[in-house]
Amino acid sequence: MQILSVSSLKGGVGKTSVTMGLASAALNAGVKTLVIDLDPHADATTGLAVTRGTGKEAGLLLREYRRADITQHTIPSGWVELLPEDRQEEAVLDVVAGSAISATFDRPDIRPRDMKRLKTLVDKLEGYDLVLVDCPPSLSGLTRIAWGASNQVLLVAEPSLFSVAGTERTMRAIRMFSNEYAPQLTQAGVVVNRARADSVEHEYRLLEMERLYADKMMLPVLEENPFWQQIQGAAYPVHQWPSDQVRDMAKSFDELLKQLIKVD
Repeated sequence: MQILSVSSLKGGVGKTSVTMGLASAALNAGVKTLVIDLDPHADATTGLAVTRGTGKEAGLLLREYRRADITQHTIPSGWVELLPEDRQEEAVLDVVAGSAISATFDRPDIRPRDMKRLKTLVDKLEGYDLVLVDCPPSLSGLTRIAWGASNQVLLVAEPSLFSVAGTERTMRAIRMFSNEYAPQLTQAGVVVNRARADSVEHEYRLLEMERLYADKMMLPVLEENPFWQQIQGAAYPVHQWPSDQVRDMAKSFDELLKQLIKVD
């Protein structure tokens, strides 16, 4: 089981969008997937069409990590119902819902033993090929809790000065965290999001990223798409969106997923 934290220390780069795009690709490929929404804004929970009121939310599970069984609180994504009927029975895309309660743990001074809360929970998981953890855009407690439970961290960046600098800081933070707390943790790579082909600044920053991140920069780069906000607003998987204008975006997520996990 691959446990992947999707992270960024800079907000607004589309971290949750990438999480949802990978979840859509996994659902389309038949990869049994669980999304854990650790961001207190819970945007991934909304975008994955989760029915509220069924299953304890992530913050409560972190509070009760010693006695809670996370398998009893996963909720099927509404995306499964959008698949053709002959594929729905075998499809698995579950969610541990996010909520503002998670913010209780988003402290800069979180104790090392508290960093093990999510790991204690996910150690009880069975039946999934991939677990995606959507982290808040910070290096406070929730991100450290996610990293402590994960095999890899996938960084999300956009081709801008501040995002490039933030990604460098995050890569250093991952190395330090791995050395001190989580020896199993490695960097999966950097996904570049919201690139515009007609932007000279973006072209310059992409070349800069290629130089700075070397083999860690993943391809393809995700280009900005005007339909993406509409898709997320409809709480819809990109692979099921009834329009050819997002076909290339869906293929890009397929290629990224293949690099992160073995897909038949």
